[in-house]
Amino acid sequence: MGRRLKIDRSFVRELENSQKDAAITRTIIHLAHQLGLEVVAEGVEEQGQVKFLQSARCQKAQGYFFSRPVLAEEVEMQLFV
Repeated sequence: MGRRLKIDRSFVRELENSQKDAAITRTIIHLAHQLGLEVVAEGVEEQGQVKFLQSARCQKAQGYFFSRPVLAEEVEMQLFV
């Protein structure tokens, strides 16, 4: 597993409404790429956040938009059913 940088949900929460948070997030993603790091955005809850992060080249995201928190055992059961 490579090194990664996580973007805190406090920046992700207001991506659509705050030019400052959007600029900070874009800058974090760009800097991480320059350093060879994978980028993961935390706390993604809305389609607009997903679209922004995709357009900014964020590789991964996690949050309630995709799934509620799930125990590892539940994931394994879902994968092998």
